Amino acid sequence: MIDTITFTQDLIRCPSVTPKDEGVFDLLQGALEDLGFTCHRLPFQEEGTERVENLYARLGTEGPNFCFAGHLDVVPVGDANGWTYDPFGGEIHDGRLYGRGAADMKGAVAAFVVAAQNYLNAQGGGFKGSLSLLITGDEEGPAINGTKKVLQWMEEQGEIMDHCLVGEPTNPQCMGEMMKVGRRGSINSRLVVHGTQGHVAYPHRADNPLPRLVKMLDALISHSLDEGNEFFDPSSLSLTTIDCGNEVENVIPGEVVAKFNIRYNNIHTGVSLEKWIRDTLDSVDTNYTLTTRISGESFMSPQDKLTDLIERATEKVTGVAPERSTSGGTSDARFITHSCTVAEFGLVGQTMHKVDENVLVDDLEKLTKIYETILNDYFAEGA
Repeated sequence: MIDTITFTQDLIRCPSVTPKDEGVFDLLQGALEDLGFTCHRLPFQEEGTERVENLYARLGTEGPNFCFAGHLDVVPVGDANGWTYDPFGGEIHDGRLYGRGAADMKGAVAAFVVAAQNYLNAQGGGFKGSLSLLITGDEEGPAINGTKKVLQWMEEQGEIMDHCLVGEPTNPQCMGEMMKVGRRGSINSRLVVHGTQGHVAYPHRADNPLPRLVKMLDALISHSLDEGNEFFDPSSLSLTTIDCGNEVENVIPGEVVAKFNIRYNNIHTGVSLEKWIRDTLDSVDTNYTLTTRISGESFMSPQDKLTDLIERATEKVTGVAPERSTSGGTSDARFITHSCTVAEFGLVGQTMHKVDENVLVDDLEKLTKIYETILNDYFAEGA
């Protein structure tokens, strides 16, 4: 029998900083195979990138197929000396389990494995349908060799998910507050404004790109993209850097680079926003180069069986009915939404990516019970 707390500790003790594996997938595979899952290890590596481990595991051959998705890679710890406890020690102090990945999201992976174990034991191993897990090692990284490629492999193999629960940390402060039923889109832009380098004493002999950049950026940030809607907050544009590489005071730079990101709701698409950016810039100046990268479109899953099950199970265990939200950053749900209905529910995310990342031990137990309740109700009701 696997224990949620112990298994979370074991997973944390594998320092699987993206894209490293450090044995964490072997650990998960061993636990799942002991439960009867058939596991497929799916390493992917595009040219110019590092190899990433992924895993798709399934128990059963019939539908409906309930899939749990998540990741075992974690972000770097930063200055390890700033941590109160070993970031890869998985130590428990005052009712909290500390370690990188405790909240995001090794704890949720452990909770689902134990929930599946408990459900299977209660059923005596027999139930109508399938359980599966889609676990990547490339969620915190560029997301090139992870979930997106696993989904392509699944399509080629005829693997169909009916519903998918992503275990990202969704609760702001306490268990039960929030589930994610959608996410905003994200488009990153790199703007290079070209000019002519020269001496500051002879500005007429140069073409200073900085004043033009200021006007171009002002045209972008002074515009309100939208006011949001019933499901999403207003879209937002954030400048992230302005740099001309100029280390002296008496030289006009030859070019300047600015980067910005737009987090957008379902009023827009990445293509429509790229057109708006270019049209806005062209209204000020045309001597520039713009490159954009859409890391994910906005999406929202319908209120259906999955979201209702999450709500009922969470309220049963915690006494709180979770808010249905689209807030926050992106997640791999942006890829899964093209394959099936997807929703997200996990632990409290207050300390994710921070020094001394931790979760309440009691929250891990609650999440396990919530996941187990979801499985019971899901297969009791049928597809």
